[in-house]
Amino acid sequence: MNKGRVEAYTDAVIAIILTIMVLEFKTPETAQWEGITKQLPYFLAYIVSFVFIGVAWYNHHYMFTLASRITKKVYWVNNLWLFSMSLLPVATGWVGKFPQNANPEYFYLFIFTFWSLTYRWLSNALRKTSDHLNTTVSQKIEKMLTFRFLNSLFFPLFVGIIVTGIYFYPLLGITITFIELIILGFLTSPDSDKIKNVS
Repeated sequence: MNKGRVEAYTDAVIAIILTIMVLEFKTPETAQWEGITKQLPYFLAYIVSFVFIGVAWYNHHYMFTLASRITKKVYWVNNLWLFSMSLLPVATGWVGKFPQNANPEYFYLFIFTFWSLTYRWLSNALRKTSDHLNTTVSQKIEKMLTFRFLNSLFFPLFVGIIVTGIYFYPLLGITITFIELIILGFLTSPDSDKIKNVS
């Protein structure tokens, strides 16, 4: 499949998701600062989700830049990954509206876990494409921190810790997720800003 078309399609869907999230901000009905401060919980949830999408897109772009071929399987797994991300505005809005309640936090964690599993599947689908198997493409994907984390025992342990934390203190869920995203955002592959598209 045409790699550029799949990348352009992916970028368009992600842009729409970001647009939907920012539209959740309502124009204050008062000229007082309280009109903005009332929306602070949603703003904080929005920041986490914005970073979430930013880290996801960067790693996705890195893998697709490495890839020389996009198969039908990769295309459909990529769609499932986008579907998981498209649910993020709902989870963000719910957490932003009820920041002290456990159920919205559990739903956000569910979306995060769903996204993580689809991303792991997508990484493996790209890595195991016949043109990439046992090549530097496969090796570079395997070395990605996100790939290693999602394919390790630390990932289910991480999810288990958040599930327990939310039960006692709901805001812990999105807080730990944010810290994890910051770490994954900074510790990207060393060559991630040096590689060129494979034609």
